[in-house]
Amino acid sequence: MKVNTDSVGDPPPGRQSQGLTVCVARVTRTTPPARLRASTEVFMALSPFVSWSLRFGTLALVVGCGYSQEEWDQKVRETEAMRGKLGAQEVARRKCETDYADALHEADELRAQLKARGADLSHPGADIERHKRAVDEYTQRLRQVDDAKRRLELLKTRLLPLTEQGVTTTVRDGQIVLQIAGDMLFEAQGTALRKEGQGLLRQLAEVLRSEPALAQREFQATGHTDGKPVKAGAFIDSWGLSSMRARSVVAFLTEPTASGGCGLSPLHWSAAGFADTDPIAAVDTDENRGKNRRVELVMLPSADERLFVGTPAP
Repeated sequence: MKVNTDSVGDPPPGRQSQGLTVCVARVTRTTPPARLRASTEVFMALSPFVSWSLRFGTLALVVGCGYSQEEWDQKVRETEAMRGKLGAQEVARRKCETDYADALHEADELRAQLKARGADLSHPGADIERHKRAVDEYTQRLRQVDDAKRRLELLKTRLLPLTEQGVTTTVRDGQIVLQIAGDMLFEAQGTALRKEGQGLLRQLAEVLRSEPALAQREFQATGHTDGKPVKAGAFIDSWGLSSMRARSVVAFLTEPTASGGCGLSPLHWSAAGFADTDPIAAVDTDENRGKNRRVELVMLPSADERLFVGTPAP
């Protein structure tokens, strides 16, 4: 007998088994028709029972091994929450990338600015040392300025009684200067000190002598004229007149008191003449020309102060 396996036709509607294909032996025409019909009838009678058994077993398998609806919903919620966190992290990552790119761009701009200002980025230590020296020098300059301010205020206070006699305390080119009207000290185009001038210089010398910080400073007496032509005489011109007036002041200040002088140390004094080359007022009026006729006592910078020639005036 020849037997072929083949699928039997679909089961009746509503009774098809899930995921199951039922195969029966299809007997060729050599099988007796009666036996084939009997086998077929037996299978068709049992087919509903087999189908429902398979369905029940499958359902039991799913229910026994899977998740409940509540557990499934919980997993779905957890998955959605995780997706939300991942989305937020992605947004944060993109922002970090943008901020990093902006920071790189800003750093490039700063490097360009520093390079334009002469900063050597390849040797940052050298730049730091150079800037430190600059800060130290500037701090020293400020200290010198503060010292000059204190000395100036001290002189102004001590010389206040002499201001009415023609003494002015000021600062020029970063140096403390005592300006004395030339007419107070000398006769017109003369070099001999007047008695009033000698009395004024004695008071001035007493102020300098009584203050040790001032007595040890270097001073220079400078003579200045008003630009008018000098009459014929021993001085020839304004250079000679201004120099001799400065000399007369220094000689009187440093002459011993026993000889009628002020007794200051000659080691701290010098004299110079500037003629009419350093006016403090225009020469268009007699009053202004009178201001230019003067003798200045200039407090010279100390050794430390000479290192800071560019110190601004207080």
